[in-house]
Amino acid sequence: MMVGQAQAARLAPLLRTRAAVLAALALLTAFTVAGNHPARAADPPWADPKVYDAAKKEGALVVYSSVNEEEGLPIWKRFEEQTGIKVEYVRGSDSQLIGRMAIETRGGKAAWDLVLITAAHKVPPQLLAQIDPPEAQHLLPAAREAGKRLYGFSANYNVPAFNTNLVKRSELPQSWEELARRTEWAGRVVVNEYDSEWVTAILQHYGDAKGKELLRSFGSNLKPVIVNGHLAVARAVGAGEYAIALTNYVNLTLNVKLNGGATDYWAIDPVGVFYMQMAASAQAPHPNAARLAANFILSQEGQSLLAKRGRIPSRLDVETNPPGVLKALLEKKVVPILLDPDQEKKADATFKELIAGRVR
Repeated sequence: MMVGQAQAARLAPLLRTRAAVLAALALLTAFTVAGNHPARAADPPWADPKVYDAAKKEGALVVYSSVNEEEGLPIWKRFEEQTGIKVEYVRGSDSQLIGRMAIETRGGKAAWDLVLITAAHKVPPQLLAQIDPPEAQHLLPAAREAGKRLYGFSANYNVPAFNTNLVKRSELPQSWEELARRTEWAGRVVVNEYDSEWVTAILQHYGDAKGKELLRSFGSNLKPVIVNGHLAVARAVGAGEYAIALTNYVNLTLNVKLNGGATDYWAIDPVGVFYMQMAASAQAPHPNAARLAANFILSQEGQSLLAKRGRIPSRLDVETNPPGVLKALLEKKVVPILLDPDQEKKADATFKELIAGRVR
């Protein structure tokens, strides 16, 4: 039926009102679904819908972590803000957290959902859930464990560091052998009390005999000061107490640098690397929240939040802070290291005998 101009004019306001109502309903539908849950379009990009809904019903997450609170709390606050899931963050050393987990297991009730430490591989495998976070496919191969119980969420690369006020970059040696001959730095070099992964990388690269001779020369020629704690080493070099760190974790050197310390790293072949590991509890009180959080910390967003404070991401599509660090490290011969307790004890004994034991 044709509508005249006068009738059309009378209907126009009504049609506009109806159109506005329909548009508002469409907009509301885009943001909500039945039960007032967030619509799929509003979910975090790393959230699997089925796991996300189940995790929100659990409503809580317990994280055991050796990442310091200054770095860790903002990351998990972001998770809380995006999901509404309340996070309890328990910080401790690897040994403290593993001991706590063992006590809880003997008591018959695990209290943790997700653990982030360097030594999750020392936890009995039956206590760790087999999970397959979708974001894990983007990790570097060395960060993925075949059994799907462990995932590397942050990389510790072992390289030397220097104080930028005391040593010029142009003066830095380009091989471990050359570094060992720098007797003018004797007594101005510092190292952590143990560096089992670095020792293992040196021995694997040079062979047992030549590697041990090189380690021995570090102790005899450089006479490094032995300090307890890798962060203490990084801070001491950044403050100018020492000119050189014989070896340390790149992320800690960068952390001190980003906080104004006069320090930087340089890479020499080989570069040993081991990953801080994430695992979910096989007896998790909140198993779906654990899986959701695992995917979050491995996602671009989670990795970017870790990198903000100088940590080295486990995936290539996340830039380091400062930029280009991971690219520069991967241009060197990188030796992934994962030691069982016996291997670690053997490497520590070698360090004590050939380096710490040579200092007089």
